[in-house]
Amino acid sequence: MRSSTLTRTTAETDISVTLDLDGTGQYDNETGVGFFDHMLDQLARHALIDMRVRCKGDLHIDDHHTVEDVGIAIGQALSEAVGNKKGIQRYGSCLLPMDDALVRAALDLSGRPFLVWNVDLPTSKIGTFDTELVREFFQALSTHGGITLHVDMLHGLNSHHIAEAAFKAVARALRIALEVDARVADAIPSTKGSL
Repeated sequence: MRSSTLTRTTAETDISVTLDLDGTGQYDNETGVGFFDHMLDQLARHALIDMRVRCKGDLHIDDHHTVEDVGIAIGQALSEAVGNKKGIQRYGSCLLPMDDALVRAALDLSGRPFLVWNVDLPTSKIGTFDTELVREFFQALSTHGGITLHVDMLHGLNSHHIAEAAFKAVARALRIALEVDARVADAIPSTKGSL
């Protein structure tokens, strides 16, 4: 079973995450930040990862700690669930259209975190959600999941569509990268022999 349950508690947030990488995209996410929950639902559904997230954060300050710390926790849980990465495809990419938005995501489950973020969200808010937190989430996910992640907006007018296209594109790329390659199911996908 490629699954993980993780808890992370700080003075700013109290988080529990459960992931099943071989799921069907079931989700149950409650962070107290409505738009962010919607994005996490998209991540689970389109990556076919069963995901349950609970977060009690210092929302009286703002949403920043909640979004960033959930990204940290999901990244750590993902890294734990994938284990030694034996048999995985390792790489994944997706070119995802959503109405006016077109976003490309490409990633490598390399163990070497790096984020390239070429996304320009035209508004500072989506409802009450600070759009700069979209990047913060993916930075935390990349760093703590050991993921080389490139996200590029090729077109977009509406911040909601752009952000959602980014989450869905990363999800679809993750789905591909996490799939087991039947031709080399017992091998680490690296000439080094480890990832």
